[in-house]
Amino acid sequence: MGSIADELRRRKPLNEMIAEAEGDYSGPPLRRSMGLWQLTLLGISSVVGTGIFFVLGTTVPKAGPSVVVSFAIAAAVAGLGALCYVELAGAVPVSGSTYSYAYASLGEGAAYLVAWCLILEYGVAVSTVAVSWGQYLNEVTDALFGVTLPDAISQPPGAGGLVNVPALVVVLLCSLLLARGTRESARVNAAMVCVKIGVLVFFVAVALTAFTSDNFSDFAPQGIGGVTVAASGVFFSYVGFDAVSTAGEEVRNPRRTIPLALLFTLLAVTTLYVAVAVAGVGAQPASRFGEQADAGEPVLAEILRNVTGLGWPALVLSAGAVVSIFSVVLVTLFGQTRILFSMARDGLVPEVFRRVDRRRHTPVHNTWIVGAGVGLLAAFVPLQHLADLTSLGTLIAFVAVAAAVVVLRRIAPDAPRPFRVPLYPVVPVLSALSCLYLAYLLPGVTWTLFGIWLLLAAVLYLAFGRRRSRLRHDGAAPDGAHVVESAPGQKGQEGWEGAGDTVTGGRVPPPAGESGPTVPRA
Repeated sequence: MGSIADELRRRKPLNEMIAEAEGDYSGPPLRRSMGLWQLTLLGISSVVGTGIFFVLGTTVPKAGPSVVVSFAIAAAVAGLGALCYVELAGAVPVSGSTYSYAYASLGEGAAYLVAWCLILEYGVAVSTVAVSWGQYLNEVTDALFGVTLPDAISQPPGAGGLVNVPALVVVLLCSLLLARGTRESARVNAAMVCVKIGVLVFFVAVALTAFTSDNFSDFAPQGIGGVTVAASGVFFSYVGFDAVSTAGEEVRNPRRTIPLALLFTLLAVTTLYVAVAVAGVGAQPASRFGEQADAGEPVLAEILRNVTGLGWPALVLSAGAVVSIFSVVLVTLFGQTRILFSMARDGLVPEVFRRVDRRRHTPVHNTWIVGAGVGLLAAFVPLQHLADLTSLGTLIAFVAVAAAVVVLRRIAPDAPRPFRVPLYPVVPVLSALSCLYLAYLLPGVTWTLFGIWLLLAAVLYLAFGRRRSRLRHDGAAPDGAHVVESAPGQKGQEGWEGAGDTVTGGRVPPPAGESGPTVPRA
């Protein structure tokens, strides 16, 4: 079986991952039902949520009008990470996102901890977002009908209520939709993304009518320190685009579709965010943002109300936020279930998470277990102070992705890569360092909670995952050498390459009577 150190270092061969993705394991495969357009909209949906609706209220007081630069910095950090994701999504086109990439490169121990970072990212994010759904829903029903839900059933304990019923309802509705099938979920999500983009474009168009350059006069009142601290807060608004790579087994032509969807998602979101920031800061003095946030007012809605002197534009924005939050919950739940699906297939979590319904081709039990857990968390736990945990989990996952690019280039140089990170190894190193810097800026209490979370993950691995790991029972070599035969035109180029969509080859067994790592074919 080997020592614990060997077990932590063992890697899962790429060929085995890809064979499983094509259904070469016990149980029906997931259905490949999404194309580039649907996957790009899934990515935009997972990123554009409540973050952009409230983040200006918390970051403009730190950076002033230079919050526009903070958005650009956060976009640059996310962009460096996206380039690394794009290469790995082409080389490892399977479900599991960062977890699968880490398992193929950094080893089982690192992959397990990365998976728990992703579970934290998705779990806290979807619970926090679900809590906000009830608040925006109350604003809409109050404006339309003069009716709001009482705090007792619309806020969690510790926040003035007993149970947040709207948060539980939205999570269960999204779970029901996901359990019905990926194709149906993607169609509903596409419609909701169009609504949320339309609402933000509407905000930009209205806010620009009141734009004045005087609001940018004191551009960076806190200096570069305020800009970078605000960037670490703004980064929360970019969390989620990695959910695109969790759909590796449910998209057609994944080696091409996933990389393009990642790039299109980041480009669209960055353009939208910078436009909202410029329009918002240009429409009112920077000092007003902090006042509105402290008063609990929805900042973007208040800007529209002040600019127009009317109530209906703010109502449109709030209604858009209701739709936006629903779609974020939907996509984030999707990502979390696919992470657990991949882990269960590897034996690291209970098998129930990998069972696929033969008729719907979705992990139905997995979906309802995750939905119930996240729904109860959103209903009964006040999570408004845990947004930084989501950012930290994402930043650490980005560091792992950057490391995985470097390691896979070394151990699997011939693996098909439709896209290769440009300026290698500068881009992966810059990605890791920039993520670590933003993580360093987060509060100490966030790091303490994160450490407790990883300690819990380590205990669970030693108690369950280590003993049930499929690689442990299959006798995989610790160094997990990979065997990949590349299609013509795969090597030596940075950027897009004319690669095929298949990977062939297998492990070369050692001579009879000997044991040892797999070696590449000649």
